[in-house]
Amino acid sequence: MLKIGACGWGLRGGKNAYFREFDVVELQSTFYRPVPSKTLEKYRQEAPPGFEYSVKAWQAITHPVSSPTWKKAGKMPELGDPLGLGHLRPTPENFRAWDLILDECRVLGSSFLVIQTPPSFGCNEKAKSGMIDFLSKVERSSLTLGWEPRGDWSRRPEEVGRICERLSLVHVVDPLRRLPALESEVVYFRLHGLGGDETNYKYRYTDSDLSRLASIISTFAESKKVYVMFNNISMGEDALRLKSIMKSLKS
Repeated sequence: MLKIGACGWGLRGGKNAYFREFDVVELQSTFYRPVPSKTLEKYRQEAPPGFEYSVKAWQAITHPVSSPTWKKAGKMPELGDPLGLGHLRPTPENFRAWDLILDECRVLGSSFLVIQTPPSFGCNEKAKSGMIDFLSKVERSSLTLGWEPRGDWSRRPEEVGRICERLSLVHVVDPLRRLPALESEVVYFRLHGLGGDETNYKYRYTDSDLSRLASIISTFAESKKVYVMFNNISMGEDALRLKSIMKSLKS
């Protein structure tokens, strides 16, 4: 099953326009702060039958409070010592934050959670040990967990693969930059634009880019489910163009 969408309501006309064109969206607001249950319930009720929400995990479990991303957080729930947050460490604060993330996924009926770690979460023994300890203990319910590591992990695909295999994680990648380090039944692609280091959100994909992407997607045809989520300035338009290409390949 192939699901193409965007990381946010990336079409003119907002949610209603998006619902007419796509069957999945990745919520970004959940990364900055917990979203009230009433808001999430409204999202779920507004969506047409079969529509799917994937969730980007709250930065509390991945990004220390020194991260600039916290500037958008606003008032946050009381979790304990703020210094205990982030980097997937097995701290009381991170476990409390995880419970809030899990609640969001339950309200939305989500089946996929994206965990994005920052460059400051480097590929070292301390980081690996803490991550394994934390993610081995958290409740997952029926969630599939995807891990998108930033920073020096891209130079250590064998380490990424080992951790994903041990923790039953999906390696989330931008397939126009690199392929997953481990095969899995579920594949999750996030496209952040080309050029730059790891992201170039202002980039608009060319027809050639999307044709190459379509060829890559076809190599994962045996996977149970393949998500292709655009996260660039023209994400909605680019997702529609890819849908058109994939449809033409079937005809």
